[in-house]
Amino acid sequence: MTRQKHASGRAATLRNHADSCETPAVAGPQKNEDAEGDETGAGEAGAGAAGGDDVESAARGEATSKPTRAARAPERDAPKKRRAAREERTEPSLPLGPVAHLVFVIVAAVGVYSFVSVAKEGELRRRCTPTCILRPNYAGYEKRAPSFTLKDTRGRDVSLDSYRGKVVVLNFWTKTCGPCMEEMPEIADLSRILRSMKDVAVVTISTDETAEEATSTLKAVLKEEPPFPVLMDPELTVVRDRFGTSLYPETWIIDKSGVIRARFDGAREWSNATVVELVDQIRGGGYCPAQARDGKFVGESARLCDGMSGG
Repeated sequence: MTRQKHASGRAATLRNHADSCETPAVAGPQKNEDAEGDETGAGEAGAGAAGGDDVESAARGEATSKPTRAARAPERDAPKKRRAAREERTEPSLPLGPVAHLVFVIVAAVGVYSFVSVAKEGELRRRCTPTCILRPNYAGYEKRAPSFTLKDTRGRDVSLDSYRGKVVVLNFWTKTCGPCMEEMPEIADLSRILRSMKDVAVVTISTDETAEEATSTLKAVLKEEPPFPVLMDPELTVVRDRFGTSLYPETWIIDKSGVIRARFDGAREWSNATVVELVDQIRGGGYCPAQARDGKFVGESARLCDGMSGG
C-alpha cells in the first residue's frame, strides 16, 4: 500500500514537471506576441496553448499580408514608372527642335540661292542669246562711237549726234566691194523690218567718189530707191580715220547713248529674226555683258556663249 502511494506520488511529480516544460515550448516565439497585444494575459499558463495557437495564426496572417502589400506596391508605382519612362524617351527630342529649325533654314537658304542663281542665269542667257548666236567681231559696252558729220546724197549735213536717242545700225560700203553688193538687199530688208520702230535707224556710208555713183549703184542692185539714208565719205575721214575701217563691208550697232554694242566684219544675213531681236533688245535698254575681241568671246562670256553657240 505504501509502495503504491509512493509510486503514484512519483508519477504525479513527473506529470507536474512535464507540465512546466510544455508552456515555454508552445509559447516559444515571443516576438509574435507584440503583434497580437497583451489582451490574452501573458501570465495565465492555463490559456497558454490556446494563446499560442492564436499567436501562431496571427503570425501566419501577418506574414501572408506583408508579401501582399509588397506585391501591390509595384502595381501602385507602375503608372509613375511608365510616366517617367515616357519623359525619358521624350527628353532627348527637346534639343532637336532648334536643330531641325536650323536645318530647315539652311535648306531653305540653299533653295532660295539656287532659285535666284538659276533665275539670274536664265535671264543672262535670254539677254545674251542674240549676241552669242551672231558672234560679232567686237562686243562690249565701254566704247563710244566717234562723232562725225557728213553730207548725204542730197547734199545735206547729217551728224551722228542727230540720231542720239535712237539705236543706229551703221553700215560701211563701196561699189567696188563684191560682198557689199551681195549683202545690200539684206540691209534694205532690215531697214524695212525696223521701220515701225521709230527709235531705230539704219544708215549707210559710202566711200565712193560722188553721190551719183553711189545712188546709181544702189538702184541697180535694189531695183528701187534705197530705203535708208546714204552718207558720203570719199576722203575716208570717218570710215578710216575715225572708225579705223579698211575692209568692207563693216556694220556697227550703236545704242541710244552712243555706245558701241557690236561690230560685224563681212557680209551678214541682216534680215533674220536674231538680228531683229538683238536690235530690239538694245532699244529696250537691255544688253548682254558678254565681251568679244576679234570674233572670240572672252572672260565669263566665253563659257556662256560657247555653250549656246556650240563653241
